Amino acid sequence: MKSLKKRENIITAAIVLALLALAMALDILLPGYHIAIKVLKKGAVYALVAVSMNLLNGFTGLFSLGQAGFMLLGAYSYAVLCIPVAKRAGVYQYFDGGLVQFSLPEVLGKLPGMLAALLIGGLIAALLAFLIGLPVLRLKSDYLAIATLGFAEILRAFFQWNALGPITNGSNLLKSYPEIGGALAYILLAGIFIAMIILLVNSTYGRAFIAIRDDEVAAEAMGINLAKHKRMAFIISSFFAGVGGGMLAMYMGAVSALSFKSTMTYEILLIVVIGGIGSISGSVLTSFLYVASLEWLLRGLDSGTFLGINAPGLFKNGFRMAVVSVIIMVVVLFFRKGIMGDKELPDLFKKKPSRKMKKEVAAK
Repeated sequence: MKSLKKRENIITAAIVLALLALAMALDILLPGYHIAIKVLKKGAVYALVAVSMNLLNGFTGLFSLGQAGFMLLGAYSYAVLCIPVAKRAGVYQYFDGGLVQFSLPEVLGKLPGMLAALLIGGLIAALLAFLIGLPVLRLKSDYLAIATLGFAEILRAFFQWNALGPITNGSNLLKSYPEIGGALAYILLAGIFIAMIILLVNSTYGRAFIAIRDDEVAAEAMGINLAKHKRMAFIISSFFAGVGGGMLAMYMGAVSALSFKSTMTYEILLIVVIGGIGSISGSVLTSFLYVASLEWLLRGLDSGTFLGINAPGLFKNGFRMAVVSVIIMVVVLFFRKGIMGDKELPDLFKKKPSRKMKKEVAAK
């Protein structure tokens, strides 16, 4: 059993290292604006946010739709704290250079400052999650989803309010802040945070989350404090969503509250469901597949030419989304539990028991 587990871990590690080597090679060989680099960057961001949502929806059983709101908090925190002082007057041109008159990358150094800004964005998202979680987590199922979705929409409108202009720049863009690096940096950063979530899921707290998802009554009978663990899952998920929002701000190069509509939450939820509710590997894999399909492989369906076929009458704006919808329907029909179901990557390398072994087990 130990040798089998070791073999699975070695194969998984080899796959991860191969993917990192591929990202490094693409970073070196392709220019930064190449579509493959953009897919890797956005895929890494979506993977982190999808795993954070899976922690809440898949492992704890809380149906929340507030992910876009927490991402907005992380994105704005990163942008506000990282705009260089010399460029603030140009960015906050209608608000006298803004309220914040320092830049963390200039104060702490470029890389430490950017990482600090990401973590601060996550902490702000976690703090707000704690505050709204006190009343909202009393709700269940669809009511919780509606309440968190409403929170995200209210927050988006609030950030466009001109009274907050000295901080958020009102309805104007926040821009001119630094980016952390190439595709490899995004993947490594997202990988570190996803690894933290994996450690949490495999800890005592993670097992308590899963027990709550499976049966709240039985979990409470075993001594699990339902309110405490639900609040903890909500706060931790929101923290990583905030960090993911900061990484998305880096990827986009400019932040506007209009970008964080409920559609973004639905995209993340779609990735979680298609990948497999309760599967971290499924969320990561589907994030890259979804972004690659939408932003790269199927892009020709909107521009008149696809797979060498020139048909502007058929391949026109909007056709790509129709094809994506059909693909999603097919996946749902044939993979009802998602691509990975509730399995993880190491589970794919486990040997299936032989018929002889099954008969022996049945006989016992």
